[in-house]
Amino acid sequence: MRLLVLGAGGTGGYFGGRLAQAGIDVSFLVRPARAALLRERGLRLRSPLGDADVAVQVLTADDLSAVVPFDLVLLSCKAYDLDSAMDAIAPAVASGAAVLPLLNGLRHYEALDARFGFDKILGGLCFISATLGADGEILHLGKPASMTFGERTGQSPDTRLQALAAACTQAGVDHAHTPDIAQAQWVKYSFLTALAAGTCLMRAPIGEIVAGEDGVAFMAGLHDECLAIAAASGQPIPAAAQASARDTLTAAGSPMKASMLRDLESGQRVEAAHIVGDMVHRAHAHGVDVPRLQAAWVHLQAYEAQRAA
Repeated sequence: MRLLVLGAGGTGGYFGGRLAQAGIDVSFLVRPARAALLRERGLRLRSPLGDADVAVQVLTADDLSAVVPFDLVLLSCKAYDLDSAMDAIAPAVASGAAVLPLLNGLRHYEALDARFGFDKILGGLCFISATLGADGEILHLGKPASMTFGERTGQSPDTRLQALAAACTQAGVDHAHTPDIAQAQWVKYSFLTALAAGTCLMRAPIGEIVAGEDGVAFMAGLHDECLAIAAASGQPIPAAAQASARDTLTAAGSPMKASMLRDLESGQRVEAAHIVGDMVHRAHAHGVDVPRLQAAWVHLQAYEAQRAA
């Protein structure tokens, strides 16, 4: 299998780097400055699961049309960069590659389907906290690092996902090839939205929120709103997944915060519309009352407006 990874940031850099480290045929499609750095220093992973410096294959947009076709594109851009990301990978898709998006939320599927066609877009998600360091290295924050992927409802079994599962096994990457990717996506989306909404609205990690009066009730209420939207959307969250998420969202002393809050704290753009805003819009479409989520969405819109000004 030939894999093309768009970008070499925290998520794509980590998973693509681990696969390349194991000898899988991986190329990174990056901007010229990033390409020069990777060619000079290699892809550097700094992780509790083991550090690595990996010599990797690097392409820029000008190179893409001249290379042998790829089987799969791993797409892990920020949601607000989706349009430019689709432009960048279009030649690979036109040559036969399928796309496996690892973006947060669900909103991106509509745009990807419209651009490339439903059969070209597989289902995926990941759990990892990773970012770029000051010298361009991949900093893996914490031990979780897993990918879940599968055929979407109505798609035939795809041998490329079987090949990816084998590659992940070879590389020691935690993964699951699931027959119900939609449920897995909603389990993550409902948890992530509550986490992002709560920590961004309060500008604090979980432990500081739940230490305050009514903090546990607030985080639980946010999660309840997300669970109600999932159920109204035809994807009720299983009891075990609900309990696991609730424990994490209300854990005393927890330093956990959403990556959206880290972006907000550093003055960067945030995926508010793609995650919290989209969940609010889904609530409205199903007539679900979500006052806590609405407060977080208004707060995030105000942040974006202030940042733009």
